[in-house]
Amino acid sequence: MTDRVPTRRIAFEFDAGRMPRHYSANDVLSSHAMSLASATFPEGEEFFVRSVRKVRDQIRDPDLLERVNGFIGQEVMHGRAHVSFNKALGRLGYPTRFIDRFVAFYLRLMERLLPKNVQLAITAALEHYTATFATVLLTTPEAREQFADPEIEALWVWHALEETEHKAVAFDVFREVCGNERMRVRVMKAVTFDIVIGAAMGLLISLAMDPSAWRLSKLRKSWRNLRDSPIASGDFAALLRDYNRLDFHPDDHDTTELVVEWRARLLEGGGYLASRVKGAA
Repeated sequence: MTDRVPTRRIAFEFDAGRMPRHYSANDVLSSHAMSLASATFPEGEEFFVRSVRKVRDQIRDPDLLERVNGFIGQEVMHGRAHVSFNKALGRLGYPTRFIDRFVAFYLRLMERLLPKNVQLAITAALEHYTATFATVLLTTPEAREQFADPEIEALWVWHALEETEHKAVAFDVFREVCGNERMRVRVMKAVTFDIVIGAAMGLLISLAMDPSAWRLSKLRKSWRNLRDSPIASGDFAALLRDYNRLDFHPDDHDTTELVVEWRARLLEGGGYLASRVKGAA
């Protein structure tokens, strides 16, 4: 486990003119799924930040408060980086702006309707999803090799590293200011339902705007590839379900060595982003 949650300012540059339309393994479904995920991040990260800020005055643990500040800094930077990526994706024809606006509307509606503790539980649940995906990306070379451009790969690996660094922050805030574990589990189940429905609808919209996706042979090949993806594995599903234990904590899955490895590989020495890091590293 590592408690350090540094804020790093990194600018990414994406050239839509050099990016293939299906930039993820030259695969239709994978490219649309990654684009859909990226489109949700700017507003999603802002929601995470707001949900934690609303209860920050209830936190008494100074170490947790320091981690919260790092969490907020990292999430703000993630949102900015994905705004840049989403603009490039929009020029390639992905409906990133539409998805972004829909997510903003939906999350603002949730904020008006739901108590602060439930909003915080939603953030903790979604952080478990991102941390689980991050673990797969950082531990599976095939998952990283799918990207056609080193800048795109660096974006996702950097994001995955920082999601791993702060994976327990929202959870620990929830536990300190609320601590209702049964509510936490119920919210996770509701979040999972929303993700399944939302992802299916978003993918259908995105695919409908891509003429090459209308070719059934290409879709069948993508579907076979998806079934073989680490994201579709039983191990990934088991990691997600582990959250539903009443005694669960994100640090039950020790990722200390993973964080140390990827800080060195990406941000230190000759790492791809080493020369571009500003702020604490």
